[in-house]
Amino acid sequence: MKVLMINGSPHEAGCTYTALTEVAKPLTDAGIEVEIVHIGKKPIGGCTACGGCKTLRKCVFDDGLIASIAEKMAQADALIVGSPVYYASPNGSLIGLLDRLWMTAGAAALRHKPAAAVVSARRAGTTASLEVLYKYFAFAEMPIVSSQYWNMVHGSRAEDVAVDVEGVQIMRRLGQNMAWMLRSLEAARAAGIEPPKAEPRVSFNYIR
Repeated sequence: MKVLMINGSPHEAGCTYTALTEVAKPLTDAGIEVEIVHIGKKPIGGCTACGGCKTLRKCVFDDGLIASIAEKMAQADALIVGSPVYYASPNGSLIGLLDRLWMTAGAAALRHKPAAAVVSARRAGTTASLEVLYKYFAFAEMPIVSSQYWNMVHGSRAEDVAVDVEGVQIMRRLGQNMAWMLRSLEAARAAGIEPPKAEPRVSFNYIR
């Protein structure tokens, strides 16, 4: 089994990365593979609603990053997205990335795979940022894995996160809960319990 983690911070080894590594420890202890993908410092534009992905099944503006992460998501058994808090919201580049992934085939490949989000902040805006990220998971019919509190750490530097003892514990519990969820789903499949089949999506416009 494998968990894909997306580090949505421009800082490759900053607070968000440190939080994700704490989540990863219980997963690797449980024998579950973990891969952390860093989105980098290059700005990532949002979806332009051009509709090209409807026929090409990929983003027409992709420089390779979107397709690469989409492939990793399809191969993974679970997804964890981490982001710093910028003005009470996730990093704009991460939002652009997720919008374009979900507009292409990314969301369909994630159906019924467990998901979680973690955020890092100096002080506030954490719960608002988590709500934004959780909506992606809900749209893709992904079971959301929680911890003992909201999945957040605090600090301005990676070293600060290490002394946020409550935040570190929250990350550790999240990793343990994710490992348990994956093992439970594995046992369910072995027992012949399959997830519900997808229905054709119905769209309805209120204005006619």
